Amino acid sequence: MACAASTEFDPARPHRLSPSVSLRPEPFGALVYDFTTRRLSFLKTPTLVRVVRELEQHPDVHGALAAAGVPAAEVARYLDALAGMLTAGTIQPRGHST
Repeated sequence: MACAASTEFDPARPHRLSPSVSLRPEPFGALVYDFTTRRLSFLKTPTLVRVVRELEQHPDVHGALAAAGVPAAEVARYLDALAGMLTAGTIQPRGHST
């Protein structure tokens, strides 16, 4: 049961880039490579890259979104993207070890 709770995205909690994941900046955003799963994916905007990099510095996801300059009208879209990234293992709640 504890595993199920840890996979639910809660933007009120602190998150971070998973330790097994590397970001390579690109003009469109970034390439994302997970060394554990060997999965390659993409962050399609520079703003999303900023959000992911900011996660470690803030007590919750909303702080990272604000610091990255995400407009209020786009917050829901970014929260959806981050929820998908949590499911994929790209990000994880802070305090969670792999």
